[in-house]
Amino acid sequence: MKDLDSREWLLTNGLGSFASGTVCDARTRTYHGWLVAALDPPGHRTLLLSHLDASLELAEATWALSTNFWDGGKQIEPNGYQLLQSFQLEPVPSWIWSSEQWQLTRQLVMPYGLIEEGIRDSKTNSSNSHQFCNRILVQYRYEGSEVATLRLRPLIADRDFHHQQSATEKLQFSQLVLSQSIYLQGIRPNFVGTPWQLRWSNGYYQPEGFWYWNYYYPEENLRGLSDCEDLYSPGYLSVMLHPGETVTLEARVGWSESTLPELNSQLFEQAVSEVQARQSRLFSLVPVTSTSHLPVSPPADISHNSNNSTENELIWRQLLRAGDQFIAYRASIDGPTVIAGYPWFSDWGRDTLISLPGLALATGQFDLARGLLETFGSYCRDGLIPNTFPDKDAEPTYNSIDASLWWIETLGLYLTITQDWDFLTKQYPVVREIYKAYTAGSRYNIRVDAADGLLIWDAPQVALTWMDAVIDGKPVTPRRGKPVEINALWYSALCWISKWTEQLVSEGATDQVRLLHQGQHYAEQAQQVKASLLKFWNPEQGYLFDTIEPDDRRNTQIRPNAVLALS
Repeated sequence: MKDLDSREWLLTNGLGSFASGTVCDARTRTYHGWLVAALDPPGHRTLLLSHLDASLELAEATWALSTNFWDGGKQIEPNGYQLLQSFQLEPVPSWIWSSEQWQLTRQLVMPYGLIEEGIRDSKTNSSNSHQFCNRILVQYRYEGSEVATLRLRPLIADRDFHHQQSATEKLQFSQLVLSQSIYLQGIRPNFVGTPWQLRWSNGYYQPEGFWYWNYYYPEENLRGLSDCEDLYSPGYLSVMLHPGETVTLEARVGWSESTLPELNSQLFEQAVSEVQARQSRLFSLVPVTSTSHLPVSPPADISHNSNNSTENELIWRQLLRAGDQFIAYRASIDGPTVIAGYPWFSDWGRDTLISLPGLALATGQFDLARGLLETFGSYCRDGLIPNTFPDKDAEPTYNSIDASLWWIETLGLYLTITQDWDFLTKQYPVVREIYKAYTAGSRYNIRVDAADGLLIWDAPQVALTWMDAVIDGKPVTPRRGKPVEINALWYSALCWISKWTEQLVSEGATDQVRLLHQGQHYAEQAQQVKASLLKFWNPEQGYLFDTIEPDDRRNTQIRPNAVLALS
């Protein structure tokens, strides 16, 4: 397939929902699908529409355009990828299949799903159906010398996006067929699935429900996981197309009681235009006037004239577009968050704060940066910034020693570039809470070692740094004691807050004597930590010890944490 099955595309809608697949149109992961909807944004992600199997019929022949793996990857059927002529990612994913007699283009667009009016209504307990809109639009355009019939068969599911669906689970799908749409819902004992609808602009739908067994996902096999799934088809759509004609389809979560706008090519083009407008607004945010303090600065030769784009500008725009896909809205905190990675990660505090300078500061999205810092700061407990938020109304997870330190580090970068000292005044109590908790002692026996000023932690069966894999209740990489990058962050935090006390005094804070005393104490502690960081030097290896363990032994394993410490 010339690597067509390993090159992937991604669409997101700002809620944690996404669509993804491969260039050749084969599904190679459990996570691939056209509508993976975040029912409790950005969590509770559920696969509803896997894809549409397509075939094109002319008088003399029928061409199957889909590509599926079967039998452990030994069989590819159909092999529509052989007819695939081109793929284009921007402005929306587009495929062109063709032969001598015809050409068929397919485009997908996932509209932005956050409805601002809905967020305001949520404070009066309005339902989620008025706040969010999870949907995907698909359009096919036919060109040829004669009339053709396009047959589209939806393959559907109703499952958590981490799991796989089996026809043996007594799962059934109810469907209500209307003139140009069907309402769908999965049902099995003690389970009522997500209601959603599939509608189309033109064509004739024939109900014909049956299962397709044993789709094979090679990427899951490589990960050592279950690699087969059954998908259900409720029927198929037949569309007669003259040359130049289109058919547009939409899959959306919920059974709308209100009248939806007419589904046609104009509606699809409007959705594409909205995507382009969002991208244009994003591109106009750069370059930032001063980013010398940031890890990466935007290219100097950026031009806003699309007709005079440099190679650097094209790369920069690709990064901007990709970065925007990770920014999402979290309903449980009514604020912005950052998805840690696609396709399977949710939002994580550590990852959000590490990525914030590139996602928000270098791109000039200061309101976003402030919102993220404010949100995470408001959930500080016992000096700890949340590492994860739950999907429902429950307490966040506080199992990270470094999220609070990354919060201070990122706050420092934000303040340096924005000079937003009013925000510092509001956030200083959070800074103080973190400092007091880390010095006096917090959860997981996190505390400052009075002997050398370094941060130490000691708790069994947990992993508090980014190396946090736990198997059968045992951390794979415990790193108890004094991790090197944690103490580099601790030193940086003390330097930041020492400067901030001086800034607050210059801004006319009322408690200047107390602030000056605190600032002097922070500076003295920073000098102590700076001297103690020399303990991490390993002269035999010419590298840094990874961890000074609770019994004062040095961990000599070569790990990238030394690079984090130096950065």
